[in-house]
Amino acid sequence: MIICLDVGNTNMKFAVYDGETLKLSFRIATEHKRTSDEYGDQVLSILGNSGIKTSDISGGIISSVVPQLDFTLERMCRTYLGFEPLMLGPGIKTGLNLKVDDAKEVGADRVVNNVSAVRKYGYPLIVVDFGTATTFNVIDGKGRFVGGAIAPGMKGSLESLVSGTAKLPRVEIERPKTAIGTNTVTNMQSGIFFGFAGLVEYLVRKMKREMKEENVKVIATGGFSEIIANEISCIDHVDKLLTLEGLRYLYSLNVTES
Repeated sequence: MIICLDVGNTNMKFAVYDGETLKLSFRIATEHKRTSDEYGDQVLSILGNSGIKTSDISGGIISSVVPQLDFTLERMCRTYLGFEPLMLGPGIKTGLNLKVDDAKEVGADRVVNNVSAVRKYGYPLIVVDFGTATTFNVIDGKGRFVGGAIAPGMKGSLESLVSGTAKLPRVEIERPKTAIGTNTVTNMQSGIFFGFAGLVEYLVRKMKREMKEENVKVIATGGFSEIIANEISCIDHVDKLLTLEGLRYLYSLNVTES
């Protein structure tokens, strides 16, 4: 078995694979001040409760957009799980051609999502990831990552709205019954939910025009992908495991063939 770890700004997503079979997936909060011992204790507890022994895990891979935690999580893997993790970064084989101004600027999460999407769905593609940020990734008809867009995330936008005003409350992000809200809560829900639905629909439409490609598929992943996909017609597939499956593939690509 191997363990795949996708470290985001808000959450860390874990998956344990036995070959290509997903045995367990879970997430924990990303907290910069936690130690490797604290993370290790929590991960061991979750694995143990699921009947997975550390001796069953032979290796793992980490994709991180939080560099401050890289050493902490590497140490956690060595100390508590018994292996040296493969860190996604320079020198790792991905098979993805990055046709952008500076390949070093492309986040690890975007690379993994693009690799995974190309393997599963072919190309041309637009991959939309609803994470702490909302990222749009464009794969052209030759299978090359040619750029995209980065917009605020839904939770971050709501937090900015609440923290920047004196009277607006924190609300749940969910689809209100109508776009015209009749109270403060539904006004805010309308602005966030329908606003992001419109953002996605407009950007995807504009990107497709600029790509000048036929049969561009749109793949959505991340926390709010499902509820947004139910609202708009431009998303072809929702794939919540896109990143973790990409990590599993990259582990096999780099370790098995090394």
